[in-house]
Amino acid sequence: MLTIVPTFTCSPSYEELRDSARRALDAGRLEEALRLYDEALEVSRQDGDQTLIDLAFCNRSSVMINLGRQDEVMSGLRQILMHNGEPESCFIAAYNLSRAHVRDKAYKKGLFYARIARDRAETLERRDWMCSSYNQIANCLMDESYFVDAAAEYRRALGLEDDPRSLLHASLTANLGYCLMMMGDLAQGFSCAYQALRRFRQVGTELYEVWSHLDLCYGYLELGRYQRARRHGQRALLLAEASGDPDRIKNSLFLLGDAERALGNDEAAYAHFDHLQHRFYPDSPEVAGLMTVVGMRQVVNLRA
Repeated sequence: MLTIVPTFTCSPSYEELRDSARRALDAGRLEEALRLYDEALEVSRQDGDQTLIDLAFCNRSSVMINLGRQDEVMSGLRQILMHNGEPESCFIAAYNLSRAHVRDKAYKKGLFYARIARDRAETLERRDWMCSSYNQIANCLMDESYFVDAAAEYRRALGLEDDPRSLLHASLTANLGYCLMMMGDLAQGFSCAYQALRRFRQVGTELYEVWSHLDLCYGYLELGRYQRARRHGQRALLLAEASGDPDRIKNSLFLLGDAERALGNDEAAYAHFDHLQHRFYPDSPEVAGLMTVVGMRQVVNLRA
């Protein structure tokens, strides 16, 4: 997911920390980004400007959500949304609340806050934030497996993103490609996935590159090209472990295990599924064995 960082006049030291944190986040260095945003929040508190403090908290929340620590920031974000009349802070708070609820699998709540973010963006007449809001609305629809509706929202967002070289354009293209694959349009899905992957590599954003490798792994599994699927699954897992993002790790283990199962490597498949079970489903010991013998790819939404 992309981080929304506002344009705001503030002290150079805050700006430097904020910009450095954004670069670290875009490169997938989440812990470094969090440390820098922590420092930026402290600088804002020393400055004493409540609007700046709220913006700093919202930016820090973006990384916390990426790290799966959304429960630690949701209350603060709700307070900003309810009590702060400053539209930039309200937009980012609503946007991050949507992302936080999506991480908790509360997709309807995520859609509710995404639409609030869209309304704030339209009030501000911020074309870039409107684009991000449509993207988040599409994310919520995709998570609910409404792939046709999600694809329409992604295309709407792409219509507002003027720079085909941007990270947001690449992210939108990747998500649109996944929806197309799930709708059965593998050819267009592959085209989007490879286009997004090339752009992620050009700008050095390994955190997002994982999704392209996962999509390609899924697509090649659907085509029966299992060796290529495994290679993309291995790359996805390597990048996911480096970023520390739990959703990417979980999906990488699942697809890599499925690739090994398709290749007839039951022992390797079980090893990945067993790792998945112990790490993410410790109370369901039957998961590893079930996944090894039963293909579940068709009933799993990798974005949810």
